[in-house]
Amino acid sequence: MLIRYLGTGKQVRYWCQDESRLGLKTIIGRTITLKGVKPEGIVGWQRQNFYLYGVVEPITGDSFFWEFSHLDGTCFQDFLSLFSAAYPDALNLIQMDNGSFHKSLDLKWPDNVIPIFQPPNSPELNPIERLWEHIKYELSWQHCTHLDQLRHKLKQVLDSISTEAMPTAVNYASICGWDYIISALLSATS
Repeated sequence: MLIRYLGTGKQVRYWCQDESRLGLKTIIGRTITLKGVKPEGIVGWQRQNFYLYGVVEPITGDSFFWEFSHLDGTCFQDFLSLFSAAYPDALNLIQMDNGSFHKSLDLKWPDNVIPIFQPPNSPELNPIERLWEHIKYELSWQHCTHLDQLRHKLKQVLDSISTEAMPTAVNYASICGWDYIISALLSATS
């Protein structure tokens, strides 16, 4: 598949993809208290949730997210189609884990998307995992009583992450742009 794109002048983009479950059960995080004092906070135990599917381009900080009700091959196929339509003029290489729905026999990869599967059981190799960690840190101790309230808070967190590459701003490139990945991508393009 890659051979048909060589010499066509199409831009080649490298993305990192993953999914994360977000729900109404309060994320309890660390907080500073006096020694021996347990942190206090309102904790919700509801089990309603949704999945955020996402891709981030570490070198530029571009991102694409879509919410789905569950995690399966059908939702992943829809996500790939939406992503492919959003970036139709580029050949999109996507690093992802070995989730069974990523390798479903029914899955039809769009012509402009090529998967790169990382080794099994190695989430630490995927830079988007740091983004999920950042989002969940920002949402820790937030008590939401319904999913729309959680969606609103999630949108605020995503909006607070700048797409601009400024030295003082938290942006997608600073969260997901690991030095060794950026060096490899830059050396591959030179």
